[in-house]
Amino acid sequence: MRAFATASIASPQYTGPNWSTSSYGDATASQPMELAALGEHLSLCQGSNKRWSTLRYLGGTLHRFAASRIVTTLAVAALLIGATLLVL
Repeated sequence: MRAFATASIASPQYTGPNWSTSSYGDATASQPMELAALGEHLSLCQGSNKRWSTLRYLGGTLHRFAASRIVTTLAVAALLIGATLLVL
């Protein structure tokens, strides 16, 4: 199976690759074997990405929890510092 057709030497300009397809002019259609291979590949990819997805979810949850508490902590600290400066 050729991916590129060779450019002729007599051609003054290179016009790019000429692609050949596996359908050879017929209508393209998925074969059952191709669909089975695709399904196997997708299930393999989803299995390997599950750990990263779980870690990303936990990181987002921790970030939302910490961000809400950090803002509250900074507000309380600012009030305490302000009250301390007013007393002195």
